[in-house]
Amino acid sequence: MCALVLGVYAYTAHEGAVTQLSQNAAGSYYNLLVQGFCAGQLNLKKEVPPKLAQLADPYTPTALRPNGVMDLSYYRGKLYLYFGVTPAVVLFWPYVALTSRYLFYRQAVTIFCAVGFLASMEILRGLWRRYFAEVSIAVVAVGVLALGLATFIPSLLARCEVWEVAISCGYMLTMLALAAIWKALHHPLQRGRWLAAASLAYGLAVGARPNLLFGAVALLVPVAQAWRERRPVWAVLTAATVPITLIGLGLMLYNELRFDNPFEFGWRYMLTNTRQITVQQFGLRYLWLHFWFYFLETAHWSGRFPFLHRILAAGDAFGVLTNIPLAWLALAVPLAWQGRAGPVGLVLRGFVIAVALLFGMCALTLALFCFVALRYEVDFLPTLVLLAVIGILSLERALACQPLWRRVVRWGYGLLLAFSVTFNVLTSVEDCAGADNDLGMQLQMAGQVPEAVGQYEQALRLDPDFADAHINMGNALMQSGRIPEAIGHYEQALRIRPDFFKAHNDFGAALARLGRLPEAISHYDQALRINPDSAEAHNNLGSALLQSGRIQEAIEQYKHALRTHPDLAEVHTSLGIALYRTGKREEAIEHFQQALQIKPDYAEAHNSLGIALAQTGKIEDAITQYEEALRIKPDLAEAHYNLGNALAQLGRVSEAIIQYEQALQVKPDLTQARNALARLQARQ
Repeated sequence: MCALVLGVYAYTAHEGAVTQLSQNAAGSYYNLLVQGFCAGQLNLKKEVPPKLAQLADPYTPTALRPNGVMDLSYYRGKLYLYFGVTPAVVLFWPYVALTSRYLFYRQAVTIFCAVGFLASMEILRGLWRRYFAEVSIAVVAVGVLALGLATFIPSLLARCEVWEVAISCGYMLTMLALAAIWKALHHPLQRGRWLAAASLAYGLAVGARPNLLFGAVALLVPVAQAWRERRPVWAVLTAATVPITLIGLGLMLYNELRFDNPFEFGWRYMLTNTRQITVQQFGLRYLWLHFWFYFLETAHWSGRFPFLHRILAAGDAFGVLTNIPLAWLALAVPLAWQGRAGPVGLVLRGFVIAVALLFGMCALTLALFCFVALRYEVDFLPTLVLLAVIGILSLERALACQPLWRRVVRWGYGLLLAFSVTFNVLTSVEDCAGADNDLGMQLQMAGQVPEAVGQYEQALRLDPDFADAHINMGNALMQSGRIPEAIGHYEQALRIRPDFFKAHNDFGAALARLGRLPEAISHYDQALRINPDSAEAHNNLGSALLQSGRIQEAIEQYKHALRTHPDLAEVHTSLGIALYRTGKREEAIEHFQQALQIKPDYAEAHNSLGIALAQTGKIEDAITQYEEALRIKPDLAEAHYNLGNALAQLGRVSEAIIQYEQALQVKPDLTQARNALARLQARQ
């Protein structure tokens, strides 16, 4: 059974989209951190993109995000890793030192998960031999399957990115710490050594996942056991606290050297889609909702394989009590010490308390955290499943003399195990579809649209009801000019999720491209009913209204977008165009200039500013703007045409003719350029 589980791990493990695209392990974040360490620095061995360094506020979500720096921390001109440092110290760096090669994330996550699983097997073997020797090997095999395949580990392996590296490392070290606590409880003469090992392992786990910190209370259980047995306590307490304290001090020094704050792991300086400095990381206001997501949220089932899909509002999480029903068997744990008198029962109870404390503190910390994700559940689900396995062993022992009831109970937990493992497998399939979808997005951003379409097709073969993949496929088809096919995918996404904001918004964009403006406006309205503060939807609705001639309504939509996101260069430009059409040229110029302050290399804004300046008689200034637009975007036909008009106004006819000809080379159907060219040639 162990071999089967490890085989599933090896088969399930897939590289994340970014590494798949580059096929370059050396460029992954943890390996860049190792390269930094080897160079004597704490930041990554990666140059800061010049455009990022030029931004006044690089942490604004809508600011320019240069490729390759998302989900890093940026502080004082250097890039840092906010993910735990432990994986680099215990695996990536030693691997490079021994082999002179770099480890892929898929390999690292597989190693961490395999070692963590084998550590839990050592605990299961000890439980069986010491306390449940009368239980058959077949029942123990059930425990093996539960600990290996009912803990969302297969889902973790399906998409191995930087997040999964830190989480799987934390899982491994947590299981190793529990195995050492087991040894410390059952070997009094070697308790100090085993407890020091547990403290070291758990301290490193905190270095991988700082949210595991409060689970360290489990290290005090062997100390309490020593006190109960009237053995010397101070030596044991020292063993339990000194290693983890030293590691904690090391982490604080590491943070102080990086961010000038011992308690700052880089969270506030993240380059991501959310401005982290304004987010409250922990709070009681998250507790009930996140408890619901992690423990009670049910999956949404469908009639097509893989039969389920998760809820984005729930942070992609599945409730463990509703979807991993095997976890309920943890309630049978008190039967484990029934009829066990004296020290034997106390030691077993002590270990169960240690596991329960570890589970409870880790789950509580995540419930208080501001974000929710399925992968986070690996921080607490393996310990809950371990309690459930102890519950199964306890039921087998309690019903040893009642064969009929034992048979009934076996059928019961057999069905619970089958459902839990099947759910994990289906979730893993869904995550494989998610990995294909992610790779498609990376390919699309890299301009490889046909290859992206192939990845989306693969994702939809695995999960036909994957609404996000339908949307991304629609966007890729739009980019390829296959608008009717794109509309089919938007419609499919809305059939799956009628309240899908992005589907309504992108569907509206497709309809606007076809000139079906009333339908586009209807979808933008529906998108805004779902997400009233979406600047993108307000901007899109404004553009559709502007095309429909409803200029004042368009202006209101643009202003609404800027009230929520005042740093959107595109919206300033659109508002400037709308104001220009109403004759408010000075206001229009102000908005074009604001757009260029935010985004200096925005060619369309330079072109629009040139038009407005030309209309106010500032022809030379307008020419400067057109030339700047063409320097940034040489194939902008409208800028060539406008520059031609400005040159013609100054009597520079030959130069104007050249600009009109270049406009027609880029866009042969630009009628106004063709007419202007004909007029100048006739004049000559």
